Amino acid sequence: MMPLDTLVERTDEIVEQTLALCRIESPSDDLPSLAAVTDAAAELGERLIGRAPVRIVEQGRPALLWEPAPGGALLLGHLDTVWPLGTLAGWAHPQRTDEVISAPGVFDMKAGVVQGFHAMAAIGSPAACGMLLTTDEELGSPVFRPVVERVAADAGTVLVLEASADGALKIGRKGAGRYTVRIHGKAAHAGLEPERGVNALCELAEQVRVVASFGAGELTVTPTVAAAGTTGNTVPAEASFVVDVRAATRIQQDDLHARITCLNPVLPGARVEVDGGPTSPPMEAAQAQPVLAAARDVAADLGLGELRGVSVGGGSDGNFTASIGVPTLDGLGAVGAHAHAEGEYVVIAAMPRRAALLAGLIGRLIREPLTTTAGRPAGSRRN
Repeated sequence: MMPLDTLVERTDEIVEQTLALCRIESPSDDLPSLAAVTDAAAELGERLIGRAPVRIVEQGRPALLWEPAPGGALLLGHLDTVWPLGTLAGWAHPQRTDEVISAPGVFDMKAGVVQGFHAMAAIGSPAACGMLLTTDEELGSPVFRPVVERVAADAGTVLVLEASADGALKIGRKGAGRYTVRIHGKAAHAGLEPERGVNALCELAEQVRVVASFGAGELTVTPTVAAAGTTGNTVPAEASFVVDVRAATRIQQDDLHARITCLNPVLPGARVEVDGGPTSPPMEAAQAQPVLAAARDVAADLGLGELRGVSVGGGSDGNFTASIGVPTLDGLGAVGAHAHAEGEYVVIAAMPRRAALLAGLIGRLIREPLTTTAGRPAGSRRN
């Protein structure tokens, strides 16, 4: 029996296991809840793939690792969600209909985790395939990024279990940056002698215009939160604003960093300071192309239709693995919609099909490991 047939027969099991994980609410900032969902995922994974994970705890946060053999395929996912405790009790959508399942975190990305377990089980849980599940991805992976990079460095390929809005695979993700621009002026009485002050708010307005002009094409530079002043009758002595940056390439990211950290004041007597920098590297499309080609071959063999590869603005842990040179393909999880939004859902009929695609891709990569442009195995440890 082909993996697709096997997985279609297991659809109800996949659905119910996914909903069981979703009923354990797991916001990124609640450590007891993260421990509970990690325990449940560890038990489910061990039961389905036949081996226990290594439990990792960093700064009180749990993670699970089924480590692949060197040069193998690493499935990458997370168990934390953006939803606060108590969301499920007020969820105004049926958890299951004939077509979809809906719950906080089902699309991003607990369905993908369960599909990953079933994909591994469908091909006999080979030692050359493993999985890493973290609990801080929705925060930008401040704790587990080094773990992600360390485990990925020994893998041949990383397959990210993030969801897909329309079935397309993600071959590119923008890198992110966050900056705070602080303006220092001079206070004065706004009514009696404003000319004696240096208005930090006016300088802020000039700098916002300059910074916003740095964005072009795929590079977005967006001033977001601003603050200035202390009282309504005082020339503001301090002001600040936050800038969100999304860059498609490392070159864009580096060039923007050089420009924004060299801002010059416009008003005499004003001073400008800039803090911050890139928070995640871009996942560039070239890194994913060999894996996408393999996935398309598998999809054709299974009769799953043509697979599209798209680049998106949001980031994932795949940004980190691609940036260290490991071939990475993202968006291999559930098909649905409304990530981080009320009513997020997953399409039931797509769940076994996506698991079968993942199973076939794992098998393909084990049989025919990718190589780097230098001709060595893609998972060779980088020095």
